[in-house]
Amino acid sequence: MGHTPIVKSLLWPDETATQLFAEALAEQPTLRHAFIELHGELGAGKTTLVRHLLRALGVQGRVKSPTYAVVEPYELPGLNIWHFDFYRFSDPREWEDAGFRDIFASPGLKLAEWPEKAAGFLPRADLTLHLEAMDDDARQVTLSAQTATGMALLQAISPAMSHAQPYPPGERP
Repeated sequence: MGHTPIVKSLLWPDETATQLFAEALAEQPTLRHAFIELHGELGAGKTTLVRHLLRALGVQGRVKSPTYAVVEPYELPGLNIWHFDFYRFSDPREWEDAGFRDIFASPGLKLAEWPEKAAGFLPRADLTLHLEAMDDDARQVTLSAQTATGMALLQAISPAMSHAQPYPPGERP
């Protein structure tokens, strides 16, 4: 039996709001074993959010987009992270050959950009974020919890999202 998604809609007025959201998310213990999908057009801020999140979790060095590699792994003490970018994903055989099934079955944080390109292969995401660029800086963000883990994440970070401006779904300034 599936969970009814919990949906929140936010306006991040600038990149600082993105960073503060990522920092609040990084503080949640439940995140350590979550799968988060990031949806949005090119330039919507998916990779920017991931960079802020990885920095907040303690990743040092360059954080690059895995557009060509499909996945970039990160190892922290007690935490494995995989950042997927399925933008160029086209061959379903690549899923098995690359060992993605094993990665998704293992403990750790999985972040996926362009998950719709791997539809049918990915497990149900705990949390989905839909990012939409409003102008150079502002982003309309819709968060949807799909599982108990996602609901726990969304409920835990809700108080910390006071820096963002909430809008009911469908209503924007």
